[in-house]
Amino acid sequence: MKKISTLLLIIFTFTTCSDDYLDRTSLTQIAEDNFWTSEADAFLALNAVYSTLQARVLYGGNLNGFQGYPGYDGLGDNAFTQFKFEGPAQFMEGTMPPTHGMISGNWNNLYQGIARVNSVIGNVEIISEDLIPLETKEALLGQAYFLRALFYFNLAVYYEDAPLILEPQTLEEAFVSKNTYAEITAQVIEDLIFASDALPVNQPSDLYGYATKGAALGLLARVQLYNNQYEGENGVLALTEEIIGLGYSLHSDYEELFTPEGENSPEILFSVRFLRGDDTSNGETFSATFIGTPKVDQRPMPNLVNDYYCTDGLPITSSPLFNPADEKENRDPRARVTINFEGDQWLDDPVRIFPGNGPTGYGMRKYIRRGPDAEGNAVFGEGSQDFYVIRYADVLLMRAEALAETGDINGAAALVNEVRARVNMPSVEDAEGLVNQSQMIEIVRHERRVELALEGLRFMDLKRWGAIEEAFQRAIADPVGPYNPQYLGGRSEVFPIPQAEIDVNPNLEQHPDWL
Repeated sequence: MKKISTLLLIIFTFTTCSDDYLDRTSLTQIAEDNFWTSEADAFLALNAVYSTLQARVLYGGNLNGFQGYPGYDGLGDNAFTQFKFEGPAQFMEGTMPPTHGMISGNWNNLYQGIARVNSVIGNVEIISEDLIPLETKEALLGQAYFLRALFYFNLAVYYEDAPLILEPQTLEEAFVSKNTYAEITAQVIEDLIFASDALPVNQPSDLYGYATKGAALGLLARVQLYNNQYEGENGVLALTEEIIGLGYSLHSDYEELFTPEGENSPEILFSVRFLRGDDTSNGETFSATFIGTPKVDQRPMPNLVNDYYCTDGLPITSSPLFNPADEKENRDPRARVTINFEGDQWLDDPVRIFPGNGPTGYGMRKYIRRGPDAEGNAVFGEGSQDFYVIRYADVLLMRAEALAETGDINGAAALVNEVRARVNMPSVEDAEGLVNQSQMIEIVRHERRVELALEGLRFMDLKRWGAIEEAFQRAIADPVGPYNPQYLGGRSEVFPIPQAEIDVNPNLEQHPDWL
């Protein structure tokens, strides 16, 4: 039942674990006389790009080390990173230096992926059609442009200005200067428009995990939402309308979705795939937990828990259904999927009950293993859970936000209702009644938080809403032990360029907020 595909099998033959790539010869240095001579070579190189996504500091997560994107809910008000050396807590407290491993690891892995994908693009474009048919070249390039856009969009969100490198480099060409956020974003949009035209609606089963048209359109919608581009040919409304017509749907069981049983759901537009077994080393650790206590490197914050409404659709501050003695009683079902409350059984084998220990009093439940998985992987080791980069519920809420921002209150409410109906929560009309535009915008923002919590999107949402300082204030107000967030303006909204890059590249300037 677990994924065994050509994509992953080729990855396994090409490499061991993603951490080793820093020590390996770059794809740009492959001997040109014996590579790029067949379709198999091109797919091998493309798979090396995909494997970059599995890095611990990107989408592979971490139980005991530097956090990746699944752990970036610790940047803001959703979670507290108890292991402060991992990075997010230091960023929140204003004590993380530009030399920190999270900063350099993120940057290095993103540019590693970019170097690999530029090699794919440069070589596939010129390889003879006798070796690779035109249709296959188009499909390969669609994959490559999608991946390059994904790498660069992450750079744009977290670092803003950064070098825009579009071709393989020699050592002599490596000392480049920064490009602006606007220039990077323009290239991301261009790449995604190409990818959405080139990619198929569906991939064959043995290539499940390769990007599709829906993945490219979904990422482009996310980019445009981030930049408040709601209308027009490539605006959020047009893009999400096209995605809705591609056949995606919400998974019927919200809890099952975040387990291996949900990985092939029609809700998933794009995921980073993982497989851990006796003869492989492509596992993840974001679904891992400790045995003595639930996953402690990321703890849900009280203000997140309190934001889940009661089953009548009202906040806990006004609902008669809220029971302070049993916080999870009569709550939005997504709360119990996302959060471990005191008294919860959090491991199935052996049975363990969460005593509510830890600085926030809550544990992370979404994505977390309940016991050894189907391959027998221990709860604290590497696992095989896919990480969902884009899913259909996010698409519906992106469209709802664009409709709310452009004044279509009823259209936005209908989409929020569709997301809520999956977990039997009341509609906007029944819970909130007649609302105006600003209220509808807040409803959509709240729905994004509770639907997508602990999936690595909170910082991105807060930043584009201009709400990071407010999130800091919520984090400061939470009673969380030895945790002292402080908002420092721009330093709390953008990562510094790694100091090692500044030191070796005389043309690279640090972000102004970090000077």
